[in-house]
Amino acid sequence: MRKLALLAITSLLVPAAYAGEGMWTMDNLPRDAMQRELGFSPDGRWVNRVQRASVRLAGGCSGSFVSPDGLVLTNHHCIWSCVEQISSAEEDLMQAGFLARERGQERQCPNVELNQLLEISDVTERVTAAGANQTGAAYSDALRAEMGRIEQACVGDDAASVRCDVVTLYHGGQYHLYRYKRYDDVRLVWSPELKASFFGGDPDNFNFPRYVLDASFLRAYEDGRPARTPDHFRWNARGAEEAEPVFVTGHPGSTQRLLTVAQLQTLRDVRLLDMLVHTAEYRGMLNQYAAAGGEPARYSQRDILGTENTYKVLRGRLQALQDPAVFAFKQREEQALRDWVAADPARVAEYGDAWEAIAGAQLAYREIHDRYTMIELARGFRGRLFSIARHLVRAAEERQKPNAERLRAYRESAMQSLTNSLFSPAPIHAEYEQLQLAWSLTKLREALGTDDAFVQLALGTDGPDELARSAVAGTRLFEPAYRRELWEGGAAAIEASDDPMIQLARRVDSEARRVRDRYDEEVLSVEEANQQKVARVLFETRGTDRYPDATFTLRLSYGQVRGWEERGSTVAPFTMIEGAYGRNTGHHPYALSERWLGARDRVNLRQRMNFVTTHDIIGGNSGSPVINRDAEVVGLVFDGNIHSLGGAYWYDERVNRAVSVHAGFITEALRRVYGANALLRELRQR
Repeated sequence: MRKLALLAITSLLVPAAYAGEGMWTMDNLPRDAMQRELGFSPDGRWVNRVQRASVRLAGGCSGSFVSPDGLVLTNHHCIWSCVEQISSAEEDLMQAGFLARERGQERQCPNVELNQLLEISDVTERVTAAGANQTGAAYSDALRAEMGRIEQACVGDDAASVRCDVVTLYHGGQYHLYRYKRYDDVRLVWSPELKASFFGGDPDNFNFPRYVLDASFLRAYEDGRPARTPDHFRWNARGAEEAEPVFVTGHPGSTQRLLTVAQLQTLRDVRLLDMLVHTAEYRGMLNQYAAAGGEPARYSQRDILGTENTYKVLRGRLQALQDPAVFAFKQREEQALRDWVAADPARVAEYGDAWEAIAGAQLAYREIHDRYTMIELARGFRGRLFSIARHLVRAAEERQKPNAERLRAYRESAMQSLTNSLFSPAPIHAEYEQLQLAWSLTKLREALGTDDAFVQLALGTDGPDELARSAVAGTRLFEPAYRRELWEGGAAAIEASDDPMIQLARRVDSEARRVRDRYDEEVLSVEEANQQKVARVLFETRGTDRYPDATFTLRLSYGQVRGWEERGSTVAPFTMIEGAYGRNTGHHPYALSERWLGARDRVNLRQRMNFVTTHDIIGGNSGSPVINRDAEVVGLVFDGNIHSLGGAYWYDERVNRAVSVHAGFITEALRRVYGANALLRELRQR
């Protein structure tokens, strides 16, 4: 890691950005740099088509339309929740896979929402003006109220089909309004078995070479019929050659490249370390539960796989921030900005206190970290049932307020997504819910102490096991109809309810709101106001030729197919199908499925399978299409290599790589292994 960090610093000190770095918003693409480095500068028509062909899975992934009939390409691991929810003890689709041979067989995913970006508009002046002359929580409240008004006006009467989000860019330097078309009738078309989509399991995760079919197809529906999607990517099974320029469009979740040193120190010393320990303990609990086999193993496998991935991400990020050479570079980079401010008294007066104010907010955060994460972020109250209860309790109170004054999750612009989730018929498993709630309540008591007043309020005279058992056994929140009854009954229905899970959520909500208010007052509002100042310093010194941190909004990254040097050896950019058979041991996680073992004589063993590119990606880019300059899909991003884990804080073109499934491999699999001929014909449509 030390050697890699030094490589990263060397690359960052080079004035011109390397091809590959940058998560660029669609309205601010670096066209001159692209022309200079790739010989290609996209015109407005290309950008508009690419923007509308790209989609966001609201649960945290990316995807793309690949036919005129609403067909969506994404990763298999992005739809694990859907596959698990429509499975049963008699039909485990995670293990068996699924193919709808005709459209009438496509199965609805209970909790999948797709967002297609239609337009972007700049609302910076409106938002910043709302916070003028305000401080503390009043500042944050004013900004959020104005955002709420903007979003509501954007949605209007079309909440069922439109979503609008005011997006904070450059940590408050800009505010843009993103208007989306919503699809909440989304159906599963094809998903491979887990042994194919996650071959190599956790040992191969964030590594390369890889040999996986991490791909699936969904379909968006409108009014009960496949959606019409004229803006879609064409399919190119030939893929891309080494050194060929290619592009990734997707929705990277979060990066911290523009944070101050003080904020990075808090991440390193408090947040990441705590999250890593908690995730490790949670993983151990889940694995112990699944060891019994049977149904517990089936419906916990998605959480286990996700938790293993999270643990590896957190570990990689923590190791990156623990490297002293990296922090020395970050300090020099920040000092250069502060020196520029200090050179002019006018700049000192306007910006000079920003870094100290942000540092002070970090000290305030450290004091409330445990209470904020355990209570308000509900780490001490795990489980879907409690989440439903909290939303019902909070919504009953928030919906009585003017829209602009509500917490953001309960504004009218977000209501359709919230109610879709609340009333979802997805199954909830009582034993699993009880286990998660009891375990998290134990962690709550451990973090805050047995004598803490809130812990005593939450548990009463019960222990964690007893409270979890009675709350889960007595609740009616398993029933979507009962949830709807409480929602429609509003505050009166919530107050009158004797449901033990609702009562638990009511009992703890006052303290949760109190700690949230303290966080907003002492931390968030201070960071927001002063990060705006830092952002203006960046704009004055560098302009907008630097991309903003990732915000789970549509971005474009450009790069090329290229391997890298690792410990004196060259890592080739492609793997072949024959490599998967060569790696097969017959034992987990290197056991190919019977379907693939039986297809060995039918498939082209020299077909390219997975490949790496220099694209700058992060979590949320999973499911992003890799396209060529003709806007044809040549691959599907599903991972990064181990060096990409530090990508939250910097990008190093020498070793950071995105890992993708080759379009030709998906074609070969559909034809030779799964017999998905109708799907192949649809992909060939123009």
